[in-house]
Amino acid sequence: QVELVESGGRLVQAGGSLRLSCAVSGRTSTRYDMGWFRQAPGKEREFVAALNWSGTTTHYADSAKGRFTISRDNAKNTVSLQMNSLKPEDTAVYYCAATYYTGNYVATASYEYALWGQGTQVTVSS
Repeated sequence: QVELVESGGRLVQAGGSLRLSCAVSGRTSTRYDMGWFRQAPGKEREFVAALNWSGTTTHYADSAKGRFTISRDNAKNTVSLQMNSLKPEDTAVYYCAATYYTGNYVATASYEYALWGQGTQVTVSS
């Protein structure tokens, strides 16, 4: 069984930066592609960024391009999301998700991810 635990969310002012982390524990010998999603109050969960297991392929939502960077350390079983130039509209619960590695394809739809963390709250004040 695999567990995903996010951390790093907090209140930050607009223009600031945050680094979210997701620790993967359990069956870490399996190769997983990793994604970050977010859900704001009253809105659907939306894709933010994803990275395949080998680190060769990334994909970002348009809202994240140029501001967010996803990275991973397979030796430490962690994946991170560096968020810069934060905006109030980035306020949401951020979720880490995992799906089985399939090569260069990177999943961007939530239904493609089987494993989810509990989420971490990011609040950006104006």
